[in-house]
Order: sequence, then structure tokens, then C-alpha cells
Amino acid sequence: MIEKGQPDVAPELWTNGIKEALDKGVADKRLRYAGKSLVNGGEEGFWVPNYLVEQYPELTTIEGVIKNAKLFEHPEDDEKFAFYSCPAGWTCQITSGHLFDALKLEDHNFEMVDPGSGAALAGTIAKAYERKKAWFGYYWSPTPVLGKYEMVKVDFGSGTDIEEFRNCTTQPDCESPKVTMYPPAPVHTITTEAFANNEPLAYQYFEKRGFTNKQMSELLAWMKDNQADAEEAMYYFLESSPQVWKPWVSEDIASKVQQAL
Repeated sequence: MIEKGQPDVAPELWTNGIKEALDKGVADKRLRYAGKSLVNGGEEGFWVPNYLVEQYPELTTIEGVIKNAKLFEHPEDDEKFAFYSCPAGWTCQITSGHLFDALKLEDHNFEMVDPGSGAALAGTIAKAYERKKAWFGYYWSPTPVLGKYEMVKVDFGSGTDIEEFRNCTTQPDCESPKVTMYPPAPVHTITTEAFANNEPLAYQYFEKRGFTNKQMSELLAWMKDNQADAEEAMYYFLESSPQVWKPWVSEDIASKVQQAL
């Protein structure tokens, strides 16, 4: 987009890793940040099932998780407690591993369980939910899993230290990680400068359009449960969620969309 001016629009761009290049493109009048595709950003964290929190309200904090460690049965070792980590080879394996160490979970007899794949990690949550068993581990949003299964993010009590996260938590060679919550991952709609100038009405739409994590996760869960493609999901969203998309467009356009459905 920066060099060739194509495509006109990147509708959902996770910008953390390329922020410097994007900012330069904006400064050079080649790109624009049109809006936030995810209004509250992508979300990562350590989670427990909501039904478990209803039984043990203290599980909303890491202290509560440690206090109730015996709930979290290890699938292979009766003497350990399970923390389901990000699959090997994924970037989030680095961050979840560093935070596991920073929280000193091993000192409380927790062990990181590598699920082997993203699908297998999702499967551990589904299995726990079906059996109403305890589960504790890393996950992210928006995803079909967090759209289908109600999970609660565990509070580390540390707040978010963006510098610590950027300079240590995400770095493979970080030797002394400190506790920090995951910062939200910015997710933007990016357009070329030419598109913004040539298509002002479309650009205004992108300025207003944005989903919450919950909305997007629920839509992804519907797609997965119904084996729906993108077009089917579009019609489902437009028909079922007018309260979400109507504020993004004019009353005239909203009326035309509803008449066309």
C-alpha cells in the first residue's frame, strides 16, 4: 500500500508490528488511519471459565487461581496443576511463557501444558465446558471460542506496562520478565490517501465502522457453528444486528440496505 498505493483499503490490520512503517506512510501522505476495526483492540490474557468463577469468585485474580490450584487437574501428572499455554512455535508461546515465569506459577506446582496446535487448545476449552471442569490457560480474542464459551480474564493485579511488554515479555531472550497484563493490540482500517480523497463517503463509513471483541467473537462463533462463509455471515449480521451497523451509515443508506435484505 505504501509503495504502490494498492489495495485501496486494508479493512482489518493488526498494526503493532508495523506501526513505524504505517506512521511514516501517514506522514508522507500515502496512507490514513481510517478507524478502528476492533474498537477495544485485540485481547489476550489468561482465562478461566465463567461457570467456575460463579463457584469460586476469587478466580478473577491470579491470587485466587493460585489459592485454588488443586482445581486445575493436569492431564498427565496427578502431582501437577495445568496451565494451558500457547502452542509451540507461536509468538504467544513466548509471552505466555514469560508471564508464567513472572507470576512464579511453577513455585505453586503449575506446569505449562503445550496443546500442540491452536485447534487442540480450543478443544481443551470446549471439553472443559462440556464437562464443567476447571480450565486455566492462555487465549485471545476475537475468536469463535470466546464467542461461544463465556470466559473470564484473570487479573494479575499489575496493570499494563507497555514498555515491559514490548521490551521483555515479547522477546525470546528476556531473562527477568516482570508481571504485566497484556496490552490491547490495535486493529485498524487503513486506506490510501488517494482513496480517502476520491471516495469521501466510503472513507466516512470506515471512520465509523468498528466491532467490539464480543460482537466479532460471537459472529465468528456463529460462522463456525453454521459452517457459514463470509457472504452468509454478512447477511446474518445485517439482518440480526441493525443496532450495531446502522450508526455507521446515513438513515437513507440504512433504509436501502434493509429493503435489499
